[in-house]
Amino acid sequence: MPDFDIARFIQKIAILLPGFLLAITVHEAAHGFMAWRLGDPTAKLQGRLTLNPLKHLDPVGTLVLVLTQLIGWARPVPVDSRYFKDPLRGMMLVGLAGPAANFITAALLAQAYQACMAALALTPTPLEIRLFVPLAGICQAGMFINLALGVFNLLPIPPLDGSNIVAGLLPVRAALRYMAFGRYGFIIVILLAMTGFLGDIILPVIWFLADLLL
Repeated sequence: MPDFDIARFIQKIAILLPGFLLAITVHEAAHGFMAWRLGDPTAKLQGRLTLNPLKHLDPVGTLVLVLTQLIGWARPVPVDSRYFKDPLRGMMLVGLAGPAANFITAALLAQAYQACMAALALTPTPLEIRLFVPLAGICQAGMFINLALGVFNLLPIPPLDGSNIVAGLLPVRAALRYMAFGRYGFIIVILLAMTGFLGDIILPVIWFLADLLL
């Protein structure tokens, strides 16, 4: 069994953590902001309309990220659809807001990554190399994390964001029946992940979007 390389582990976490914190923050804040704009004050009253990642962190989700160096999650922003004039449409817009924020953030990080690479192509000084190489890695990792979070949440599996989008397009009775499967949603996601189908579904989309951005 190979020796555990603590320095490499810390380096990888240092590259992944900024993008993870940014991704979950913009995702959850976007949900809360959209809900607030539609009349639901719940997230605002709980201090969740903020870009402070500490307000959105889930201790277990963050620990899982550190241990797996791959996946993690945040505390969902509370949304009360009873405040919306049209609950299904309101939840559809709230559901769209999170992934949309991630895709916009991914595009901005892609631009920042390209700027870093352009700087490194101009005979950089040792100081510029020490600055731009890790910064490029953080931007690139952040781009992929935001794309992954956005694409994953668009899966039409209750209670992921994609299910709220689909429910908003269905008749009320059909939408209620569809969302009732939310009790099994995470079981389905875990089964997809364990069998490898989850990667087969979302990775091609992530790579396609990354190619467009880069």
